[in-house]
Parts: sequence; C-alpha cells; structure tokens
Amino acid sequence: MKEATGELNMTVITVIAIAAVAALFYAFVWPMIQRTIVQQTCNTYGAGYKATKSTDSSTCNTSSDKTSCWVCKCDDTSKGCSGDIVVND
Repeated sequence: MKEATGELNMTVITVIAIAAVAALFYAFVWPMIQRTIVQQTCNTYGAGYKATKSTDSSTCNTSSDKTSCWVCKCDDTSKGCSGDIVVND
C-alpha cells in the first residue's frame, strides 16, 4: 500500500510539473513565436512595417471567439510603406 501511495504522489507531481511547463510556454514563449512569424511576414511587405497586435474592430474582422488580430503597421513612410495591412483575421 505504501508503494502505491508513493507512485500516485509521483504521478500527481509529474502532471503538475507538465501543466506548469505548458502554462509557461503558452504565456511567454508562444507569443514571442507568433510575433516573430508575423514580423517576418511584415518584412515581406517592406522595411517600414512593424508587427502589432490590434483589437480595433474597424481594422480586424473579429468574430465572436476572436478579439484581436495581427496588423503590419506602417511606422516609417520614408522606407516605402503606406497604410496598415491586416496579416491574419
């Protein structure tokens, strides 16, 4: 009985540790990966664009389950950009 309790405790600790690692990945690493991917897309439009997350409903065609989208904002018109481009909707 003692061994079974020890194994259960280790299983619970393992599940909690996996959940903690997944939460840290989702909270910190995944947003950086998304921003890098979108910035690479913005770079294909020109040097003056910068990836920005937007919640503006006039820019984004947001549905009921989506509250934001990524936009390539024109930060420097001297580099040849003009206007904002919605990357994903």
